[in-house]
Amino acid sequence: MKLKATPKQDNKSVGERSEAIILARFIELGFHVFCPWGENHRADMLIEDEDENLHRIQCKTGRVYRECVRFNTVSSYAHHRKGGKRNYRGQIDYFAVYVPKILKYYLVPVDLVGMKEGVLRLEPTKNNQEKYVRWAKDYEL
Repeated sequence: MKLKATPKQDNKSVGERSEAIILARFIELGFHVFCPWGENHRADMLIEDEDENLHRIQCKTGRVYRECVRFNTVSSYAHHRKGGKRNYRGQIDYFAVYVPKILKYYLVPVDLVGMKEGVLRLEPTKNNQEKYVRWAKDYEL
């Protein structure tokens, strides 16, 4: 019997794949990982560091655009009564970002990214400007 599957490309399926891949990466690196049960939690997982501190992680799928990794730093609540979008400030510690196009992982503190989007630079800017640039290599997981 030959099995064949075509990955779904809707936002929820893409996000679930990234979350599973990130979970495997943390385990591969030796972290203890704790996963909340159910849906609609602000953190997708908790990781325990070597000092036994817990860190709240929100998983995101990154995309490459104009020599940068970009990822959303808000969640949509259009399906809830109040609707709208909410950022994660004060509710998580890090974004764990998986970028399928380049097969890279990044761990970015929530306070170092914008309220709507996170941007990590892969290549130097054309004018060599470096002020306020967050280099992707500095956040690799």
